[in-house]
Amino acid sequence: MGMAAADLQFHVLAVDDSLIDRKLIERLFRISSCQVTTVDSGSKALEFLGLQEEHDDQNHPNQPCVSPSNQQEVEVNLIITDYCMPGMTGYDLLKKIKESSSLRNIPVVIMSSENVPSRISRCLEEGAEEFFLKPVRLSDVNKLRPHMMKTKCKSPKQEQPEIIVTQENQKSIDIAYVVPPEVPQTESDITVQQQQQQKSQVNSNNNKKRKTIEENLSPDRTKPRFSSLTAI
Repeated sequence: MGMAAADLQFHVLAVDDSLIDRKLIERLFRISSCQVTTVDSGSKALEFLGLQEEHDDQNHPNQPCVSPSNQQEVEVNLIITDYCMPGMTGYDLLKKIKESSSLRNIPVVIMSSENVPSRISRCLEEGAEEFFLKPVRLSDVNKLRPHMMKTKCKSPKQEQPEIIVTQENQKSIDIAYVVPPEVPQTESDITVQQQQQQKSQVNSNNNKKRKTIEENLSPDRTKPRFSSLTAI
């Protein structure tokens, strides 16, 4: 039995004041190869989760209802709780779990024998993953595996190092955004540039020669005419 329990992938915390319902829930989740812990009240659930309920004190009205205690080493992948329970309802337990920074990511499922739409909506708005009507069936339990998978697959985000900009390194940042200097020309680039300059110079000399020839052949530069002929 110890080896079988060690091989279980998910751990479910079931909360219900009814012994019969707790046994049913435990049996259904064990069929689905889950480890199950059952408690009969919301306060015992908080105790198991590592939260300690504070007693109401008139001298400290602003004191939180739940305070951190010794955290359990056992990982809980899902909490399923009855809605109607004496003392603390399933809705109250849901709120306390979602208000806890260390427990808010645990999926919570509410179950009830009464089909009250306003009650269902309120639980879902508060963060419940599902709301099941009793008696809970095996098909309902099978729907919860994706929710439990989220707790297994969730990995902490890699925090990016914080960059503090001071007056000194601001200058470095500004310099980094200056247009970089031109890349030095390679030897091949210089050779191509020289060839282009030589070609341009040759074309310029040819144009000058052509212009001189055209000027010598223009109509204004014809041979002088003799007004009279001298007879020999």
